[in-house]
Amino acid sequence: MTIDRDKALGAPPTVQKISWTARDVLLYHLSLGAGADAAAGPELALTYERGLTVLPTFAMVAGTGISSGTAPAPSFALPGIEIDLRRILHAGQGLKVHRPLPAAGTATLSSRVSEVWDKGKAAVIVRESTATGPDGDPLWTSRMQIWARGAGGFGGEPGPRTGWTAPDRAPDAVLDAPTTTQQALLYRLNGDLNPLHVDPEFAKAAGFDRPVLHGLASYGLMAKALVGGVLDGDASRLTELSVRFGGVLFPGESVRTAVWRDGDRLLLHATCPERDDAPVLVHGTARITP
Repeated sequence: MTIDRDKALGAPPTVQKISWTARDVLLYHLSLGAGADAAAGPELALTYERGLTVLPTFAMVAGTGISSGTAPAPSFALPGIEIDLRRILHAGQGLKVHRPLPAAGTATLSSRVSEVWDKGKAAVIVRESTATGPDGDPLWTSRMQIWARGAGGFGGEPGPRTGWTAPDRAPDAVLDAPTTTQQALLYRLNGDLNPLHVDPEFAKAAGFDRPVLHGLASYGLMAKALVGGVLDGDASRLTELSVRFGGVLFPGESVRTAVWRDGDRLLLHATCPERDDAPVLVHGTARITP
């Protein structure tokens, strides 16, 4: 594993054209359990192409889905950075949508490494991406943090500390989002084929008892729970969502999200109730519209 921070930060952005269809959106929603809860009903706004609305977190997989039974081999290749897939974990994710996402569309996606932090035994790589629609206006901006074990010690800055404190009161809402034992098998069809999420031997080599659910699946589950439980089913009201990944979730477990509301800002903390409320998504914040 090698990191050349100057090369990583100095590299020009990677620019690519992406596209997606309503089928991709439907698959994404189904991979988060849309329509599976009899009490919630079929959730037609998320599961039916007529009047289909798009969860903002679909931006994380737009243009990456598997088609025609083929997909690129999983890799983690960035300028100046060479890291074994088994040594990386998704550390955090931020997203801001500038307008509601269309159910089908095209965009230009520009991505670059914006920071590399030295945590001693690990490195944190920050990758920023901006998607622009055909009209030239931005669709979304995302900020991904990758934790690379064993890649620290190169002499860089450790990065800023993130301050987050839960309010000293009961949450305004507690939302449960169950998963199935097949959740990772379905979610990976959105394009993340890292074997950590499906191959038991690979997962054990990476230090886990069994395959873990994708971090972005937990992230999407939180977003879906917020839309259904706090925003009256209106996905367009969720405009920003940022979290740090505080622990893994195994397929078949649940994401329980505590929500504190402060005007148009939400504070969020998600745990796994099946494992004594072990943290899953922490330091969570969201922005909503009225």
